[in-house]
Amino acid sequence: MRIKDYFWPVVGLCAVALSAWLLYHEWREISLEDVWSGLEAIPPHGWALAAASSIVAYAALAGYDHIALLHIGKRVSWLFVTVCSFTTYALSHNIGGSVFSGAVIRYRAYGTKGLTVQDVGVLVGICWFTFVLSSIFVGGIVILLEPGLLDRYTEGSHEAWWIALGIAMLIFVAAYVFGSWLKLKPLAIRSFRLHYPALPIVARQLIIGPLEIVAAAAIIYFALPTEHNPGYLIVLGIFLFSFAVAQASHAPGGLGVLEVVFLTGLSEMDPAAVLAALLVFRLFYLIIPLILGIIAVLAFEHSQFGRGGKKDQI
Repeated sequence: MRIKDYFWPVVGLCAVALSAWLLYHEWREISLEDVWSGLEAIPPHGWALAAASSIVAYAALAGYDHIALLHIGKRVSWLFVTVCSFTTYALSHNIGGSVFSGAVIRYRAYGTKGLTVQDVGVLVGICWFTFVLSSIFVGGIVILLEPGLLDRYTEGSHEAWWIALGIAMLIFVAAYVFGSWLKLKPLAIRSFRLHYPALPIVARQLIIGPLEIVAAAAIIYFALPTEHNPGYLIVLGIFLFSFAVAQASHAPGGLGVLEVVFLTGLSEMDPAAVLAALLVFRLFYLIIPLILGIIAVLAFEHSQFGRGGKKDQI
């Protein structure tokens, strides 16, 4: 093992440790009883809407793989792609380093369907860029609609700067769409050729990607109380910011990072209620999918083992 093999795991552990320390200072005035009371205060329809939002989010995540397969011109059954995508994101969201862990899981699955290492590499890249593009697109819109959002993390008001940032983000998205409309030539790196997505692919990216983000943020929003609630757009913006920080930190599952960012961003709300909503998010978006993902992996490996045994008999 080389030193660089340990780098990102160490970064992730340091991010978790720092977040735990920050959480301690945020949480020392909050008791577990307060958090439990916050969970009990969530109405039944809040639980139901949060659960429905998680289903929509993971359905949209499956769309990422469908978009990528359409781009590279590979046909795989809808059910297989959906299960593979669900399992990939369920595990990678919890493991951390989603691009790399997702590539390993996808190659193991799609390799059985005839996809090459290059195919899977392009697929992972398209999925990753779809999320990044969607985050920039949704983030730009949120910043323009709520220019004071990021002032929750800074001293003073910088709305003019945030508006400029929002415009720049949307210009980036527009440039990407314009490049697709121009039908730019593929990027050639030796024998590897990366083709620019066609307009129908780009349209799908800008529909399915934002849908996943909007639905994931809704899990938290529906679990929050109405008292001092700043509204869905603010929650969505804080969710995007917290996810960006969590991705940069490489902390598995954004452990501690999401909590610190949300507690800071929703300082006007009861901290116990915010933590309760984040527990609901972790339950529906991370824990339950993780359990189902492990079951799916075990079932897949069992099926492959069975096929291997039959081939040996032949």
